[in-house]
This record gives sequence, structure tokens and C-alpha cells, in this order.
Amino acid sequence: MSHRSFQFSIFHFQLVKKEFRHIFRDTRSMLMLLLMPVVQIILFGFAISNEVKSARVAVFDPAKDAFTARLTERLHASRYFDVARQLGSAAEANEAFREGRADLVVVFSENFGENLWRTGEATVQLLADATDPNQAVTLTTYASSIIADYRQELLAERSIPLRVRAQVNMLYNPQLQGAYNFVPGVMGMILILICAMMSAISVVREKETGTMEVLLVSPVKPFTLIFSKLAPYFALSVVNLATILLLSVYVLGVPVSGSLLGLTMLSLLYIFVSLALGMLISTVAATQVAAMLASGMVLMLPVMLLSGMMFPVENMPAILQWLSCIVPARWYIAGVKKLMIEGLPVALCLQEVAILSLMAVAFIAVSLKKLKNES
Repeated sequence: MSHRSFQFSIFHFQLVKKEFRHIFRDTRSMLMLLLMPVVQIILFGFAISNEVKSARVAVFDPAKDAFTARLTERLHASRYFDVARQLGSAAEANEAFREGRADLVVVFSENFGENLWRTGEATVQLLADATDPNQAVTLTTYASSIIADYRQELLAERSIPLRVRAQVNMLYNPQLQGAYNFVPGVMGMILILICAMMSAISVVREKETGTMEVLLVSPVKPFTLIFSKLAPYFALSVVNLATILLLSVYVLGVPVSGSLLGLTMLSLLYIFVSLALGMLISTVAATQVAAMLASGMVLMLPVMLLSGMMFPVENMPAILQWLSCIVPARWYIAGVKKLMIEGLPVALCLQEVAILSLMAVAFIAVSLKKLKNES
């Protein structure tokens, strides 16, 4: 190797060494390179699952005989179901779905065992919440399979023809239209991404041009500054909300089964939460590109995977279920399903309203504190 080639190799080695030092000194680059793949593989590995685990089952059993007790035990013993509630009447099935305490309701016919013994046939009714068609079909398929296995056991024991018929009823979405499931999720994702991105970029732009420093040292209070920045984007987001609702109803054919006023108020609260989240991001991001990445790419993954938009939160590991509680879209999507799809009264959405309100207060409070520190 010539002396010149050796010097050239040394120069290349120094450049590579310099780049390594630059990466190791940049904490954000290190996190992006090493931590992001770990987070993604965990989220995609555990959150993306169509398998049903420990679905909550409520049972109405007017017969209360040995046959119904045995079939209920078979359902509970399955890893797919958890019989968590006994109903006092068939009318309580709707209440179980409204309160979010059941994913599937099993209704036995009266004199189930007597009918099975005398006529060789009995009926089990399976009620499922079809606002999520995929999950409803999966639940009823698993339950029907367990019922079929139970029938085979009876045939082997008694050597007489018996038939246990599973009658499936899909509530709230009997046609199993996919739009009933994805429209609430898409509404939640679009609103939070657009609102957070708009408010975050607007404040960071002020920082880059230097006008934010002037505003912070002016007599204008940070509280007034925040709301003056959010007001125009709130108005534009209301227009987006109206467009989304009109397209959902008249193009996609998803009706507003509940209170339109309640749905609008919940959506306006969610818009304000999203704008406040964007304001919080703007207090951390130094450039418009960083604000766009944080409010767009970083928010998209939790919203898609942890909000219940694509995959049921109940099927995820406990740690991801807890993590999903801090995702605003989870509570908004749950509220939209109750009001828009299930047609439930506004009073049953108080939990979602309370959590979103607390999030809005927290985001605004932290943003105010950071702005005061900057001033």
C-alpha cells in the first residue's frame, strides 16, 4: 500500500470515528436508532392480534339445570371466555353491553334441559356487540364451536340424537358493515393528527422567526397567548368535523343513532384536547420539522395500535392496556361508538368526557408552565 493510500484510509477512519462520536453525543439520535425498534417490535408484536382472550361473557339462565350449568362451565373453562356475570332477565343484556361489562351474552331457553331430554333439541341464543364486526364474528364462532363440542359429548354419553342449536344475533350492526367499526377510529385519528400538527407547527414557527420571544416578554399573559393561538385552528377543526360527519352519514352510510348534540360536544372537547396536545409538543420541539414528526409520525403509532381503532384493547397485555389509557383517541373512539353507533344516551359517556377534560387541563397547565419558564 502506498503512503498516499494509507493516508487516505486514515482520513476515512477519522471521518467514521467522528460520525460515531457525533451519534453518541446526540441522545435523541441514540434513542431513535436503538430504542425505537424495540418499542415498535413490542407494540406490533403484542398489540396487533385478532385472537380473542378472556372475553367477558354474561349469561341469562332461566332453566338453571345440570345441562346449562355444564355448558356454562365449558365456556368459562375456555381460554377465550370469562363468564363474569349472571343476568336476572333477558332485558339486562342491553344494559350489560351499554355499561361495557360484556362482550358476549349467552341466553338459554326456558326448560333447556327438559326440552333437550324430551325433544332432543334446545336453543342457545348468542348476542354480540357488532359495532366491531370482526370481534363479534370471532366471539360467536368460538362460542358456537364450544356448543358443538358440548353436543358431541352428550351424544357420546347418551347415544341418542341431540341437537343444541346456537342462534346468533348481532346487535347495533346486524349487516356487519365494516364502516361502523372504522369510521369512529378514523375520526379519532384524523382529528388528533391534524389538530396537534397545526397547533404545534404554528407555535414553533413563531419560535424560529423570533416573534415568540417578543410575545413572551410583552404584557400578554401566557394563558391569553395560548388561547389566541388555538382559536383559529379550533374554528378550522370544527369545519373538518362537520365535513367528516357529513361524509360518514351520507357517503359511508353510518347513521348517528344517538344524540347529534352529544356527539358534537364530545368531538369539540376532543378537538380542544388535540390542540392542547399540539401546544404541549410545541413547547418541546425546537424546529418545525421536529414538531411535524412528533405530532404526526410519533402520535400515529399509538393512535392506530393502542386506541382500539384497529385491535381490541382488551386483548392486549395488561401493560399495554394501561399505556392505552393515556391515549386521548381511545376515549374519544369509545364515546363515538356509544353515541353514533349504539345510540346510547349521553349520560353513559360521562367517563370519556371526564377523562378527556382532565387531559385538556393537564396539557394546558404543562404548556403554561413551560411558556412561563421560557419568558
